[in-house]
Amino acid sequence: MSSENSEKSDSGDRVRTTVHLMRHGEVHNPDGLLYGRLPGYHLSELGERMAEVVAESLTGHDITHVVASPLERAQETAEPVAKAHGLPVATDGRLIEAANVFQGKSFGVGDGSLRHPGNWKHLRNPFRPSWGEPYVEQVVRMKSALDAARDAARGHEAVCVSHQLPIWIVRSFVEHRRLWHDPRNRQCTLASLTSFTYEGDHIVSVRYSEPALELVPPHLRAGGKPKKGASKGFGA
Repeated sequence: MSSENSEKSDSGDRVRTTVHLMRHGEVHNPDGLLYGRLPGYHLSELGERMAEVVAESLTGHDITHVVASPLERAQETAEPVAKAHGLPVATDGRLIEAANVFQGKSFGVGDGSLRHPGNWKHLRNPFRPSWGEPYVEQVVRMKSALDAARDAARGHEAVCVSHQLPIWIVRSFVEHRRLWHDPRNRQCTLASLTSFTYEGDHIVSVRYSEPALELVPPHLRAGGKPKKGASKGFGA
C-alpha cells in the first residue's frame, strides 16, 4: 500500500460518528397490556410531548440519518427528530421490539401471573430468556442496525428509535456486562438516548441521557417501583 493510501486509511479510522439509540415515548395503553410487537399501539399525548422535547434537545446536532423500528410508537417518536433536520424517517426491522410469548397479555407486578401454572414453562430459564427472543439474537440484530446507521451517517450523527429491552441488551454487550438482568434496573427510560460514539468502525464510548425526564412518571423511570399490575419488565 502506498503512503498516500495509508494516510487515507488512517484518516478514515479516526472519523467520529455518533449513533443515538432512542427509546420511544409513552404509549397509549389503557388496558395495561404487554403490547410487544402488536400493531395499533400509538404514542399517548404525553409520549408525543416527550418526542418533541428530545427533538428540541437535538436541534444543534449534526444529524444526517433518522431510522426507526417499524412499530407505530417508534415511527411516531422519530418524526419530530427527522422533521427538525429536514430528513425522512427510514425503517429498519432490526430495531423492532423483542419477541415475547406474553404479548397481548397483562403480565405485571401483583397480578398473579407468576402463580399461573401455564406460565411456568416460559419462566424456567431467565438467562436465555425462555419467555422470548434470545438475548444473543437481540445483540446480533441490534449491533448490525447500529453499524448500518453508522455507515449511513459516517462523520456525522444518526438517530435510531427502538425499544427498551433491545437497547439495554446491546448496550450491555458493548459495555461487557452479562445479558441476563433484573428488568427493574434497566437504565433506559422512555424517550432516553443511549449514544454510541464510533472512531472509524469501532465504538469508543457510550453515553446515556434523559432529555425528557421531567415528563416521565416516577414509576416509569429507571429503578422506579412499578405500579401494581403494570406490565413492566418484559419489553416496551
